[in-house]
Amino acid sequence: MFVTAVESRPAGAIGSSTGHRPFGARVMAFVALTKPRIIELLLITTVPVMFLAAGGVPDLGRVALTVIGGYLSAGGANALNMYIDRDIDALMHRTEQRPLVTGMVSPREALVFGITLSVVSTVWFAVLVNPLSAALSLTAILYYVFVYTIWLKRRTAQNIVWGGVAGCLQVFIGWSAVRNELAWAPFVLFLVLFFWTPPHYWPLSMKVKDDYERVGVPMLPVVAGNQVVARQIVIYSWVMVLVSLTLWWPLGATGWLYPVAAVVLGGFWLKEAHGLHARAKAGITGAKLKEMRLFHWSITYATLLFVVVAVDPFLR
Repeated sequence: MFVTAVESRPAGAIGSSTGHRPFGARVMAFVALTKPRIIELLLITTVPVMFLAAGGVPDLGRVALTVIGGYLSAGGANALNMYIDRDIDALMHRTEQRPLVTGMVSPREALVFGITLSVVSTVWFAVLVNPLSAALSLTAILYYVFVYTIWLKRRTAQNIVWGGVAGCLQVFIGWSAVRNELAWAPFVLFLVLFFWTPPHYWPLSMKVKDDYERVGVPMLPVVAGNQVVARQIVIYSWVMVLVSLTLWWPLGATGWLYPVAAVVLGGFWLKEAHGLHARAKAGITGAKLKEMRLFHWSITYATLLFVVVAVDPFLR
């Protein structure tokens, strides 16, 4: 078990004073608290599942309500994550410009903002979508904040493995928003994202390993060598690709397009994963390791696979 203790730098120490925070910059700072780029990927995995659940075009009004609720939910969780991690964010190069570190937003403002978004999103889903989606959304928030951010992140190298569950729950939210129930199809996609998350994030962790090492966060690349990390990436990648195919067989939830795309996209993924492992095994380090190639491809993979999930019902 790893326990982290870092000397925090007070929020605002490297940013503007409270008297010199332009309104426009403040608005953008609050938007930044929601981590919009991460939310974009979450919504990419939510909306296509709604098409799959509907077997075609779902009610577009319900899609809009789910997207808005999903943004509020994930945004609230992300804001609370930044509030909790503001001490280590101030010491890591990749997070040193976050709003709480620069002082553009105060810790109290971020806490109130995160709690408000979380409450509003839960009520939004309960009133405008359905109670099941509201319960799943609230579960995702609580899991991300308490299980991942507070409990796992600073204590174990398995942090991102189990912490990723919060993001995976989005497929259940998308499905339940349409059908008001759960089923095996979203469970398979949940598992695809579950096994996708570690090999998606570990390459980035390899790139910024020094940041995590500096603050004592035990991401796998910090506590294990590149070869070990790359081998784990290969294992998770194979499981992910094989699980993705079960949506077609034996489940039979898709037509012909999905399995073709899953094989082709998965093949490219495995090529990149094995290439990274080969370079790590050969002792290659630095820029020549090319770990970010897999990170960037992982985003493309998830995007294209879920686009196919949305398109496939129209070709059956």
